Amino acid sequence: MSELTATYLLHDEKNSAKKAEEIALGLTVGSWTNLPELEQNQLRKHKGRVVSVEGVDTDYGEQSIIRIAYPSINFSNDLPAILTTVFGKLSLDGKIKLIDLEFEDELKASFPGPRYGIEGLREKLGVYDRPLLMSIFKGVLGKDLDFLAEQLKQQALGGVDFVKDDEILFENELTPFEKRITAGRSVLKDVFEQTGHRTLYAVNLTGRTSQLRDKARKAVELGADLFLFNVFAYGLDVLQELRDDDEIALPIMAHPAVSGAFTSSSHYGLSYSLLLGKLLRYAGADLSLFPSPYGTVALEKLNALSIAEELTKKDQFKTSFPVPSAGIHPGLVPLLLRDFGTDSVINAGGGVHGHPDGARGGGLAFRQAIDVKIKGLSLAEGAKTNPELAKALKLWGNAEVSVSE
Repeated sequence: MSELTATYLLHDEKNSAKKAEEIALGLTVGSWTNLPELEQNQLRKHKGRVVSVEGVDTDYGEQSIIRIAYPSINFSNDLPAILTTVFGKLSLDGKIKLIDLEFEDELKASFPGPRYGIEGLREKLGVYDRPLLMSIFKGVLGKDLDFLAEQLKQQALGGVDFVKDDEILFENELTPFEKRITAGRSVLKDVFEQTGHRTLYAVNLTGRTSQLRDKARKAVELGADLFLFNVFAYGLDVLQELRDDDEIALPIMAHPAVSGAFTSSSHYGLSYSLLLGKLLRYAGADLSLFPSPYGTVALEKLNALSIAEELTKKDQFKTSFPVPSAGIHPGLVPLLLRDFGTDSVINAGGGVHGHPDGARGGGLAFRQAIDVKIKGLSLAEGAKTNPELAKALKLWGNAEVSVSE
């Protein structure tokens, strides 16, 4: 019989084995010992099963990791049903955190995984031997389409591979969704013809859930490159619906907005690796943004690395790009390469736009930093022949000294 196994971190529980049995029953058949034998036999195939109970030492003292297997016959093969089964009312029951879900192959087959993934996105860009570089529109609220188009142009001229909308850029009169796509397509076509460098623009797909599919299809007609999507404001199943639609068929970049409400606590919610890694990948995200360990909204390093591992580990699904973000500048490139490797996306906002030479200079500084490190040189050495990189290091510093720590 097919099962889904959930792993939980249980806090402040004196009898963890008893609690595990209560969860296994409470989230499946409800009760057991008081049932007559005939009814037990009828319900046995639906009963949750305690797989293991293990004590662990944490920063909060000794806690327990419990693993419970849920029969797949209990739920339909969709993430809302699965999450409700394994963590619905349990999420309200004291200090317990859902760490992981183990899907058997039969259940995995119900999910699509990324349509393009790392390999497909590299093919679109024709870039195979380095981390990709992404930048962000900044300060566009209240500004017109010409302002946005010029920002896009300068970032593309700097050698950026992806430019994404700010996640708070919604439908508005000055820069409406459809006009952003057509203007962006025109700008990036001109830059490609001028430089031979291809940049892809991620437009923010927003609005009422009932409108998203039609809006996405229209974006395809207009020649959109890929979507930015605030998945946790909508739900993982909405992401999967967009991924499954063959009339849309564009890469999807998942933004972590709102996810902190589910992941940030050490005692409650879901683990970072499960929510921003495994489940996003299963549901179809081609790229997953999350806070880096070094920036302005720093995520604890082990958590950040665990997300990247889930996005890129060997599985039946295509791999998704990890995108460590927030407070990134060119001087951090050595750390990013050390910790996230070549199959990652370096994402910067202020680290591009705040460069003394503007967004073009910021993009060039990042590309120079990446190229220098790929060649095995230090940033200090590279700065001697790359003026944009030299200016960036002077402004933000060089984290290369921390790489060996």
